[in-house]
Amino acid sequence: MGRNREFIVSTWIDSLSWSEAVERIMGWAEKRDPRVVCICNVHSVVTARTDTALREAISSADLATPDGAPVAWLVGVRRRIKQPRVNGPDLTARLCAEAARRGVAIAFYGSTPETIELLKTILPAEYPGIRLAAMISPPFRALSEQERTEYNRQLNDSGAGIIFVGLGCPKQEIWMATQKSELNAVQIGVGAAFEFMAGTVRRPPKWMQRVGLEWLGRLQAEPKRLWRRYLYTNTVYMFYLMQELLKIKRRD
Repeated sequence: MGRNREFIVSTWIDSLSWSEAVERIMGWAEKRDPRVVCICNVHSVVTARTDTALREAISSADLATPDGAPVAWLVGVRRRIKQPRVNGPDLTARLCAEAARRGVAIAFYGSTPETIELLKTILPAEYPGIRLAAMISPPFRALSEQERTEYNRQLNDSGAGIIFVGLGCPKQEIWMATQKSELNAVQIGVGAAFEFMAGTVRRPPKWMQRVGLEWLGRLQAEPKRLWRRYLYTNTVYMFYLMQELLKIKRRD
């Protein structure tokens, strides 16, 4: 299947609609194809400039969607279309609904044991018929080879067609790339989607999401953890964006 992509800062990002993203992923999931989907915002594309492992993970992914509004906007400007944000939390919700409808088993890998336990209760109530094949919260440290092998065995034996991975960027992207050959499922790195769905972290309001200020809402909620990240990556991206706009103006 051909891909429409644009090179944004440091890596290639796909241009596609919500329906195209969902159908492509579900097609892979129904066959349990080993695939990797990266959800790319400003933080990930800027970090990939200097993080070789992250850059290679995104570049080798089977799909890299534009998550952050600034990333989606620039993809749209390049292609002269209105490119939607295909973001982690909303993609997770849409795929959960579609997986429940089609009978595709899903797995969750990441976050904390408390969040995973909440999801075990919340998801069946939200998506009747959903098949939760495996729900794993690995320890927040490097895994031993024995642990890694055992978790992969659990995921494969579960029959899951989709594995939602919530380890945070860049850990989740690198983990998915290194495990692709061993897992019979579509892996999707969805960041904080686990916490949003479980209600352990409040997602910024809809109006912030619509106008591209979701990052600001998250910064207000977790300033100590996120201020350095946003200060650096947003500044670098704005510099890059200004250069791109000048190029577009000269070309037009």
